[in-house]
Amino acid sequence: MSEPSETRSTPTHADPGTALQAPDGAVPACQFAFLARQPILDRSGALFAYELLFRSGEQNFAQVSSDDEATAHVVARTIGGLGVPAVLGEHRGYVNIGRDLLFDDMIHVMSPERFVLEILETVRFDASVLRRLIQLRRAGFQIALDDVVELSGELVRVLPHADIVKIDFLQTDRAKLPELVSTIRRFGKTLVAEKVETREDFALASELGFDLFQGYFFARPQVLAAPRPKSSREALLRLLALLSREPDINEIEEELKRNPNVVVQLLRLANSSAFGLGREISSLRQAITATGTRQIARWTQLLLYADGRDLPWRSDPLVQLGRTRSRFMELAGNRLHPSDDRFADAAFMTGVFSLVHVVVDSTPECTLDRLGLAPQIRDAIVNHAGPLGTLLRITEAIEQGLDVDAIVREAPLPEFAGLTPEVIAGLSLSAASWTGGHTDS
Repeated sequence: MSEPSETRSTPTHADPGTALQAPDGAVPACQFAFLARQPILDRSGALFAYELLFRSGEQNFAQVSSDDEATAHVVARTIGGLGVPAVLGEHRGYVNIGRDLLFDDMIHVMSPERFVLEILETVRFDASVLRRLIQLRRAGFQIALDDVVELSGELVRVLPHADIVKIDFLQTDRAKLPELVSTIRRFGKTLVAEKVETREDFALASELGFDLFQGYFFARPQVLAAPRPKSSREALLRLLALLSREPDINEIEEELKRNPNVVVQLLRLANSSAFGLGREISSLRQAITATGTRQIARWTQLLLYADGRDLPWRSDPLVQLGRTRSRFMELAGNRLHPSDDRFADAAFMTGVFSLVHVVVDSTPECTLDRLGLAPQIRDAIVNHAGPLGTLLRITEAIEQGLDVDAIVREAPLPEFAGLTPEVIAGLSLSAASWTGGHTDS
C-alpha cells in the first residue's frame, strides 16, 4: 500500500508490540535487515493477517526507490532473515507486487498458503496482466487489489481475477463508497478498509459491511530487525552456475556448505511452508530434497536482487539486457529443438552468464572458470563455439543492429535456417515483452 505520512494521528488502539532493535552498542544498525508489519483485523477485532512493508532502517517509515527492489528485500528478510514463523505466526502476509515482479518466476519463492499478492495501484490491468493473474490464482495464490479509490471500468474488468479488494479510506469519496462497496460485493470479493485512522472511519466501514480493517486507528506498522546475512554475489552466481549443470544432491550440498549464510536461509525457506511434508526440516540434505533445485535457483535469484548494491538490478540497463538476451536465446532454442527442453535451458543459461564478467568487472575466461559453468555454455560464451555459441553470435548481432543472415548461413545445424528475419523479429518482441512484462501479445 501507499503509506500515509508520519504526520497522521497516533493510533487509538495500543500498538501490538515495540520495534525489535539491536541493543545499544551491540551491533551497528547497518548490520541489521529491517522490515515492518501492520496488522489486518477482522470484524471482531482479532488479528487476521499482516501487511509486510519495506524499511531501510529502524525508523518507522519507508525510503523506497524501487517497488520491486523493496519487495525483494521484504520477502528475503521474511523468509531467510527473521523467518516466516517469527514474522507472521500462523497468519498470512500481504506483499506488495509491482508489474515487473508480477511476471518474474521469482514470485514462486513465496508459498501461496502464507503470502497474499497485493497488486499495487500503479499496475495497469491489460490483457497480459489479466492472464498472469489467472496463472497465479491457478497456482494457489490469493490476489489483492491495493489502494482502490473509485469505481472504474478497469476495476470491473479485473474483479473476476482477484480475491480481495483494499479500499483506501483516506482518498475515496465517502459519498461514492456505498456504490463502490455494493459493486465489489456483487462479485463476491473480500473487502478490506485500509488507512482507517479514526473511530468514525471504523464505524462507517463496519456499517458498510467491510470484512477486514487496517490502519493507524488500530496500530502503526511494527518494525522488526534481524542480523543482515552476507552472501557474496560471486558465491550466488557460482551456485546458479552449478544448478545449470543438473548436479546431483552431493554437489549441491558441497557448494552450499561453502556459503553458511545461504544454508541458514535455505533451511528457513524449506521450513517456511515445510513443502507439504508436515514436519520440520533440520538438515541441509533434507532442505535440498524438499525444496528442489528450481526453488533453490529462484531463491538464489531473489538474494541477488536484494543484495543491497547501490544500483538496483531492475534499474540496471546491463541486467535488463541480460534478461532480454537470455529469454531470446531460450525462445530461439525452443524453436531450433522443440522437443529438447535441455537445449532451451542451456540457451537461457548462456544468455544469463554471457554478461556476468561485466557485472563482476573481470574477463569472461576468469569469471566463468571460477564459476565452473557447464563446458558447452562456457565455450559458447568464451569462443562462440557450438550451436549455443552460434545462437549467442546471432543474439549479439541483433542487439548491435548487424546482419544476421551470414551467421545463419554458416551455422553448424540446418535447423538454424528456420531463424528467418520474420521469426527473429517475433522472438525479439516476445523476449522484450517477457522482460518488461508490459506488452500485450
